[in-house]
Amino acid sequence: MARENPAEKALGLLRSRLCDPNFAFKALSHADDSNYSKLKFLVSSSITEACNNSILLLGPRGSGKIAVLELVLSDLLQEYPDMISVIRLSGLLHSSDNCAFKEIARQLCMEHQLVFSRMASFDDNSQFMIAMLRCCGLAHKTIIFVLDEFDLFALGKQKLLYSLLDAMQSVTSQAVVIGVSCRLDADMLLDKRVRSRFSHRKLLFLPPANDDIQRLLEHILSLPTDSSFPPDYAVAFNAKLQNILADERFKEIISTYLNFDSTVKHLLRLVMDHDTRFRAVSYMDLESGMLSLENFKAALSNIQRHPKLECIKDCSILELYILVCMKRLEVKEQNSYNFNSVMKEYKSIHDSVKTSDYFARNVCLRAFEHLLQRELIGYTDNRGQNHSVEFSPVKLLVSFHELHQGLKSYGSCPAILQQLMDRQK
Repeated sequence: MARENPAEKALGLLRSRLCDPNFAFKALSHADDSNYSKLKFLVSSSITEACNNSILLLGPRGSGKIAVLELVLSDLLQEYPDMISVIRLSGLLHSSDNCAFKEIARQLCMEHQLVFSRMASFDDNSQFMIAMLRCCGLAHKTIIFVLDEFDLFALGKQKLLYSLLDAMQSVTSQAVVIGVSCRLDADMLLDKRVRSRFSHRKLLFLPPANDDIQRLLEHILSLPTDSSFPPDYAVAFNAKLQNILADERFKEIISTYLNFDSTVKHLLRLVMDHDTRFRAVSYMDLESGMLSLENFKAALSNIQRHPKLECIKDCSILELYILVCMKRLEVKEQNSYNFNSVMKEYKSIHDSVKTSDYFARNVCLRAFEHLLQRELIGYTDNRGQNHSVEFSPVKLLVSFHELHQGLKSYGSCPAILQQLMDRQK
């Protein structure tokens, strides 16, 4: 048999890592102040000290709440295999109290090899859950309830949450309730009787810092040097990767990509994406066997679509001046402005730098109307369409980043516009 090409083997390894949703977060779990360490300490202390606990994991979607939770549960199931039962509910499926109690009873029966009755009533399932909490507590076994989309359980009468937290007030029960939600005010949705029984412990999942991003990508993309890879190849591959990660152009790519969504899940889409296979990894040159900066550039251009940028590239010089003037008005916190306000700003730029790009008012008005038609700017309300264009309040429909990038890619953009935008950073 022919030996497998090291580059193909490396590609396979990287793809297998990217297919594991928990692998990426292992790089961020070793620090003592990480959410992984805090959550594991809380749950493990509840198990070993035989006490009840409740905690909320809060953060935007894609920030790693479920991935970190799964890492913690996986570790604890290995450390305490006979002392834990995990019950999983989702607010998308089990927000109805009757449905939730029935699902809890079904999972408890499956976990403890009991016969589950589909015909059991709401009260029967509720009493069964309370009895199982008592029995498991006496047997020094902790039941961990994972409530995904926790805020949806707070809708309605909250019978499930009250019954569960109330049963945990007993010294004979032994349970941990872990709620997961993208709503930062999830605990404020609870009724007073439920809130009084909740421990109010919360872990906030924030977007990763620059150092965390560096460590995350290095963890995912580095090859192990003590494996079946040729030592010289693994060392060269990792050295090349370090050069890419340290390159300012790469940092600019990452900054551009994370401008609108800085969660870990969104970051990983730059490296791989299920819809179009593996993004940056798929562009790796199998002949050289190395990743390159061009791989990430190609991935970024493939992922991002910027229709507004294309519109900005087709604008006239005068229209660019109008867009920059509107952005300057917004930076000055002038929230309401119209064509006349823009003209005053345009005149102030001309007076300060004495540019040759100065056009008559009627020409500026036609350019302004053209921007309205192309939807690069728009009226602040529907009433503006029924009034004179000159006096109707307007707003900019492109972000600072889109405008800045559009000016940079514009072939004959006046230097003063670039300078004005750079000052607004």
